[in-house]
Amino acid sequence: MVILGIDTSCDDTSLALIDHNRRILAHIISSQADLHRLFGGVVPEIASRKHVELIDIIYNEVLEKAGIQAGDIDLVGVTSGPGLIGSVLVGLSFAKGLSLAGGIPLIGVNHVEAHAMSIFLERDVEFPFVALVVSGGHTVILSFDAPCSFQVIGSTVDDAAGEAFAKVATFQGLGYPGGRIIEEMARQGSPDHVAFPRPMMDDVRCNFSFSGLKTAFITYAKKHTIDASTINDVLASFQEAVCDVLVAKTFKAARQSNIKRVVVGGGVAANGRLREVFLKRGKQEDYEVMIASPLFCTDNGAMIASLASFYAGSGTYSTLDIKAYSRMVMK
Repeated sequence: MVILGIDTSCDDTSLALIDHNRRILAHIISSQADLHRLFGGVVPEIASRKHVELIDIIYNEVLEKAGIQAGDIDLVGVTSGPGLIGSVLVGLSFAKGLSLAGGIPLIGVNHVEAHAMSIFLERDVEFPFVALVVSGGHTVILSFDAPCSFQVIGSTVDDAAGEAFAKVATFQGLGYPGGRIIEEMARQGSPDHVAFPRPMMDDVRCNFSFSGLKTAFITYAKKHTIDASTINDVLASFQEAVCDVLVAKTFKAARQSNIKRVVVGGGVAANGRLREVFLKRGKQEDYEVMIASPLFCTDNGAMIASLASFYAGSGTYSTLDIKAYSRMVMK
């Protein structure tokens, strides 16, 4: 079986081809970062228009790279949500066209679920496990008891973690993408410089809140002079607060679920400090912690194809009237 995965959930146009063993035959990610850098963040209308320009070109490139023909594709998997609705519609419409024209089965998948399951591109994971998906648009804890079967056990009540990074970077005029810039600068700083709050740490639930932490940073910046000698320390302190909250809440969810396996995915999971803290905590508490490689943390078509393969295995397919959605579907 050859599976095509399509992801246009935000500002990356990504298509991948994998086989039935989830071995990657070809994988292309086209980033729009340079385009959106001019505006300090993703402009939804521009992102969707760029997807329209690129998707057919990338489709042909990924076929050529894999050395196969369109007729060799047995299944099309595509992000149907959540994401920027205009962007999602581009990929979903393209996938429907391929399915209709070629008589190819179609599976629309949840982008957040795909992030959680992206680890299967690199290794098999025993069920059950708890997964944290942390990105610019989502901070969600999921509990998986089997493939294609999960429950949401925690989510953000306001800003996502990646959104907080982006807003702090914008406030400081650091540039785009903000999270990556903060990580690079924080490497040179001390995380103990500022005692930023750890929001909702005592809450019995496994939900998150990062709006207050973002405000705490801005309030500190307005009251203190942040110059070249202190900026790295202040950013390192902010990053450490975010990491502490993400790690603590995820392990709390794992303990409450009586599950000893933790998976981490999503764009923010590429952050080196977050990975370090998760692995250290896992070793201390004897939990198995698995984090997707940075390539598969960011939005990518390979994880969409991989998740589609699981749904195909369970006999779950989509019809051509499947709809796009912008927000996480809770189940």
